[in-house]
Amino acid sequence: MSLFSSLPEPETSAALQPLAERMRPRTLDEFIGQEKLLGPGKPLRVQIESDNLTSMLFWGPPGCGKTTLARLIARLTKSEFVPFSAVTSGIKEIKDVMADAERKSRSGQRTIVFVDEVHRFNKAQQDAFLPHVEAGHILFIGATTENPSFEVISPLLSRTKVYVLEAHTTPQLVELLKRALADKERGLGHENLSVSDDVLFRIASFANGDARTAYNTLELCAKSAQPDITGTIQITKDLLESLLQRKLLRYDKAGEEHFNLISALHKSVRNSDPDAALYWLARMLESGEDPLYLARRMVRMASEDIGLAEPGALAVTLAAKEAFDFLGAPEGHLALAQAALYLSLAPKSNAVYVAYGNVLEDVHNTEADPVPLHLRNAVTGLMRNVGYGDGYQYAHDFQEKITSMTCLPDNLSARSYYKPTDQGFEQRLRSRLDDIRKIKSRGASNG
Repeated sequence: MSLFSSLPEPETSAALQPLAERMRPRTLDEFIGQEKLLGPGKPLRVQIESDNLTSMLFWGPPGCGKTTLARLIARLTKSEFVPFSAVTSGIKEIKDVMADAERKSRSGQRTIVFVDEVHRFNKAQQDAFLPHVEAGHILFIGATTENPSFEVISPLLSRTKVYVLEAHTTPQLVELLKRALADKERGLGHENLSVSDDVLFRIASFANGDARTAYNTLELCAKSAQPDITGTIQITKDLLESLLQRKLLRYDKAGEEHFNLISALHKSVRNSDPDAALYWLARMLESGEDPLYLARRMVRMASEDIGLAEPGALAVTLAAKEAFDFLGAPEGHLALAQAALYLSLAPKSNAVYVAYGNVLEDVHNTEADPVPLHLRNAVTGLMRNVGYGDGYQYAHDFQEKITSMTCLPDNLSARSYYKPTDQGFEQRLRSRLDDIRKIKSRGASNG
């Protein structure tokens, strides 16, 4: 009996399979997400469609489609598919399968060996794949939620191409759920279910990018709901709340409540109210808002409302975004909370925001004067002859590293955009700017 387990056709034992398993895409066009890898003309898609594949590693969060994509590749390339699990497979099992794969490769049959959670395999287990990957007896596809640079041995890593998969967005998960509700062959289309868009959004938000979780939640709701007198099975907010064991807060990600809450968060930060900022942040997170949207908004706040009064604010918000990317929910929520508190307590200045706004106004409303000749590089003799670089003053040649040279176009030479406040670090910048202006003025009068 062959050690290989060929991919089952979708209809095989479909009634016994979980919804997430039944709804696995059968073609690349059915695959939702990972457009950077699988969009038309993208390298991985081209390799699959041309059946010109190399061993690879899929690195991404749970439920983003790593296993599904590996199975889809095997189906579309008509390859044997052998799944391995670090929990149940040892060196002996690996060697047995590799020997069978080598025999099959001699007869022209390709074997795809899929190793899920490859980071859980120890060094010896990973080593066992190496000679067969190198010899081309198998096409190795590994999947991991951890950084392969640290979790996969270097020899195996060097023989594979790493593809980074991203978590599904909430709209993508909603689309997947709608497909499942409409599909009468593999999904829930025959069950006369009624689900509002709001409930679908909440299921997708709760799943936090994990398609498997979204499918499982929808299937659990369908099995738990009771039909009404018309025979329709209503999946309501109350039912979902009871199954998830958490309160579903009023929220409309695309509507007024979304904008009301982000406005409340932003204005609480601006008003230096850490308690209110923390409250509105938690309200949005618990209502299903995309945490990375909140991270992006706080990066904006760091520049718009704090700026150079506390230069570290921008670094803190960017670090919070990276921390959430690394940890995910709910652990990563603490990093966002830390950033919100830091922004609230930081000294405030909108001087950068105002300065940039004034610059944009001039850019849009004044003539686009050419760059002054003394600021241009004379990279050819002709340029030097027509005056490029004439009059340029090299600041490092001056004792105070400042010259009286004007760097704005002539029509804007008198403009002053950035006006530091007396808040936080910006107080030092204001003093420094005053000194710079005095030195320039002195240099100009001496000239």
